[in-house]
Amino acid sequence: MATGLAEDRFVRTVEWREGGSPIGVLAVAGVFGANGSGKSNLLKVMDDMRWLVLHSFRLGDLEGRVRRRPFVLDQNTRNQPSRFEIDLVLEGVRHEYGFLIDDERVIEEWAYRYPKGRAALIFHRVGDDVEPGMVERQKTRAVQELIRSNALFLSTAASAKHAALLPLHQWFSRNLILAEADSRPWRQALTTQMIGEDPYRQRVLDLLRAADLGVTSAQKREPDPVMQERFRRAVRILEGIEDEPESDEGPTFEELGVELIHQGTGGEEVPLQAEDESLGTRVWFGLIGPVVQALESGSVFLADELDASLHPALATELVRLFQEPETNPRRAQLVFNSHDSTLLGDSVGDRLLGRDQIWFTEKYGDGSTNLYQLVDLEPRKQEAIGKRYLDGRYGATPILDQQEFASAVAAAVDH
Repeated sequence: MATGLAEDRFVRTVEWREGGSPIGVLAVAGVFGANGSGKSNLLKVMDDMRWLVLHSFRLGDLEGRVRRRPFVLDQNTRNQPSRFEIDLVLEGVRHEYGFLIDDERVIEEWAYRYPKGRAALIFHRVGDDVEPGMVERQKTRAVQELIRSNALFLSTAASAKHAALLPLHQWFSRNLILAEADSRPWRQALTTQMIGEDPYRQRVLDLLRAADLGVTSAQKREPDPVMQERFRRAVRILEGIEDEPESDEGPTFEELGVELIHQGTGGEEVPLQAEDESLGTRVWFGLIGPVVQALESGSVFLADELDASLHPALATELVRLFQEPETNPRRAQLVFNSHDSTLLGDSVGDRLLGRDQIWFTEKYGDGSTNLYQLVDLEPRKQEAIGKRYLDGRYGATPILDQQEFASAVAAAVDH
């Protein structure tokens, strides 16, 4: 949400209750910090919440454990429960949903809506007991008969077609899609499929050309039935309809059957084989499909290490796609992490991110993560944020000792 330090050009307004004043929200949040400080874990937490909502009932069993990632560096706390909670606006009404889990069961789960600004209970679960709200009470009681201790009620209710909870469940299928290195094969398959679909083909090609990768067009072979099914599976995995199989890492870029067309020295079109494309081209290709999808549906997209293998200017333009109302009319949101300080800017004129769109992660001595916002440090409007960040004025930078590096190498050489 926007703060008192927000700049008007970065703020979007959203209706959140009947007859109420709109709230100011932000299209982008960027997280910066040292290696190993918890930036990726922050996004994985959101991805884990999504997985539990979409799959804990359908893919779980009576004896199975609850999938979660506790903090493992402290033996005294690793068995403590994990709490997930989210606020979102669905069809102009604020919703609050959350749950408390440990390795064995769902301890507590709740959902509220705020149609007139005051909380109205949808359901509240403690253990296997569910208190229904005023909406579809009979259906809520019927779903309780199906409940398992290791599955979320929301996940169970969706399988039972609980009408009051389906919009909340469906929100998770379209949102919090995580772009990380492991998901790149599925994202590349999605982009490849979109090349063959009229509503998307031109947008995909335009973004390939705009990136100045030397790509002028693209073509793909008609896939055989097996590959066609892998394309469909990629889309189902990204939409949360199907879980990512452990035995299948996804189709390689070579298997996709797509050829990117480059311009030869004589002006002729030259198709390059997949193995001849740079890593940066492949990374950008894998981002295009989900980015176009997010902008079209107005969903929340998560990007881990946005600057990995991308030139800073290209990463900047990707962020700008979400920032600008002209390219993001449906108010999609981007949450990303990066080491690229150029995204922070050093003057108001060249600043890509507002001061309240910048977050930092810093590792405590025990290995846990402190997540804090730049506005907590009360930065001035004219502050050179990028430079001050590199100078360590905001924290969230590695503490390195040149002598330690030199001594480590010297010891290796002596040995």
